[in-house]
Amino acid sequence: MKMYQKRINEYGITVGSLPRGQRNKITDVEGVRVGHCTIDNGENKTGVTVIIPGPGNLFTEKMPAASFVWNGFGKTAGLLQVDELGTLETPIALTNTLNVGLVHDALVEYTLEQCEKDGVDLWSLNPVVGECNDSKINRIGHRAVGKEEVFAAIQNAGADFEEGDVGAGKGTICHGLKGGIGSASRRILLDGKSYTLGVLVQSNHGKLEDLTVDGIRLGAGLAVRSLGDTPVDQGSIMMVVATDLPCSTRQLKRILKRCSVGLARLGSYVGHGSGEIMIGFSTARRIPYAPNQDILECQEISERRMDLCFRAVAEATEEAVLNSMVCASPGQRLDGQIVHSLREFL
Repeated sequence: MKMYQKRINEYGITVGSLPRGQRNKITDVEGVRVGHCTIDNGENKTGVTVIIPGPGNLFTEKMPAASFVWNGFGKTAGLLQVDELGTLETPIALTNTLNVGLVHDALVEYTLEQCEKDGVDLWSLNPVVGECNDSKINRIGHRAVGKEEVFAAIQNAGADFEEGDVGAGKGTICHGLKGGIGSASRRILLDGKSYTLGVLVQSNHGKLEDLTVDGIRLGAGLAVRSLGDTPVDQGSIMMVVATDLPCSTRQLKRILKRCSVGLARLGSYVGHGSGEIMIGFSTARRIPYAPNQDILECQEISERRMDLCFRAVAEATEEAVLNSMVCASPGQRLDGQIVHSLREFL
C-alpha cells in the first residue's frame, strides 16, 4: 500500500499563483507515467526512476523534446541527439552517476524488445539517462542498478507515484538536508483551452545556509545548528519537464531554461561542482519514425503568451524541489552523520 506523504502545500506554504493540476505531479500531463525501483540494503541506498512520456513505442512515434544545461558538471547520456534532432525516442531514466552506462544499456534492451514485437528493425537508438552523485549515502562503487531494476521501474510506472527518498532519490542530499524525487504541476489557459505543465526533479544540490523557503532564509538558522556539512553548492539536480502544450523545440528549450528561476528562489547559486540539467518533452504530437509525407505539421504557442509558460515551469520547479525534501525521511551518510529531513523544521 502506498504511504501517505504530506507535501509542501500542506505545511501552509504556497508556491506561486497559478492553479495546480489534479495530482500536482508531472503525471497530470495525460499519458505520462512514473515508476521507481528503490535499493535499500546495507550500504546500497540508491535506485532508478523512469519517466515514460506516453503510450506505445516511443522509437516509432517520437515526441518533440529539448534540453538545457545550466551547469555541465554531470554525466547525462543522450542530450546531444535530443538537441540536434529535437526528438525523444525512449523513456527518461534517472539514477546515480556510476550507473548511467548500465541503465543506458537496459533502455536499449527494453526498446529492442518493443521494436521486435512491433516488427521494427532497430539499428540506432538514443536512450536518455540522467544522474546525481549519491556517494555520501550510497556505496556508489557497487553499481547496484541494472537491467532488472530498470525493467522493474518501468513495470511499476503509473500516474500516481511516491516522492522523497525513493528510486533515484534514495541517496540524494539537497541543501544539506535529505533530497529525493519531487514533482509538481501547473495549468494555464490558452485560447480557452486548459494545458498542463509538470516537473519532476531528482534533487541533490545546494548549500544549507542558502536554503530559502517561502521567502525566509531558513537554511541560515539550520546551518548555525551544524545540521549538515555543505561547504559548497555542489551535487547536481535533474529536472524533467512534461507538457501537453503544442510548441516547437525552440520554445520548449526556452521554457526549460526557466526551471532555473525555481532553483534561484530556493537559494541555489549553481556552484562549480554542481550539474543543473533540464530535459523536456511535449505530448501534443507524435513524430513517426518513417513518415509518409515530406512536410510535417507543427503548432506553436504565440510568443506573446510564453510568459505564462515561463511562470508555470518556475513555480512547478520550486515546488517540486520542496516536495522532494519534505517527502523524504531522514537518512544516514556512510560516515555515520545523520541527514535530516526538511519536514522536521516546518
